[in-house]
Amino acid sequence: MSRKPMARPGGRSARVQEAVHGAVRELTGEVGRDALTVPLVAARAGVTPSTVYRRWGDLQALLSDVAVERLRPEALPEDRGDLTADLMAWAEEFLDEMSSPPGRAYIRDALLGDPDGGNADRCSAYAAEQIAVILDRAAGRDQSAPEVESVIDQVVAPMMYRILFRPEGLDAAYARRLVSGLIRAS
Repeated sequence: MSRKPMARPGGRSARVQEAVHGAVRELTGEVGRDALTVPLVAARAGVTPSTVYRRWGDLQALLSDVAVERLRPEALPEDRGDLTADLMAWAEEFLDEMSSPPGRAYIRDALLGDPDGGNADRCSAYAAEQIAVILDRAAGRDQSAPEVESVIDQVVAPMMYRILFRPEGLDAAYARRLVSGLIRAS
């Protein structure tokens, strides 16, 4: 059974999570994902394997937790001063990051280690939060904007389907076509 980490801000729990996550990222780059083991990660992080098992349950749950953290946006979407420009820039960046080999691996790991769907919910919330920022900015400029769920349904969902099942032909033009269709329909 996999467990969800219960990290408190600061303290030992946060330090352990940071060390273990860092070890996973470093070792993935050095030895590859397929060579990772809990004892190897624990040794690099300076913790015991039992600490990793107690907190994450198994390697797949740990990889899933690391993936979700890596999929979290690091910054707010850029403000280009116009709804269409903002959405296009965000969609292009989202597609580029998620369709890259590391992005696809993170998506796979996030979903594989989370049979209950909590990680999918977290990843969806990350996208929804970014979209909400863009739409709120548009509202602040008195621009008519679609609902967050419309952007998810008409831009994010088709991109994710293509990333997962039909990754060929994914480029910035594809992202722009999706956003243009959304804006025309709004």
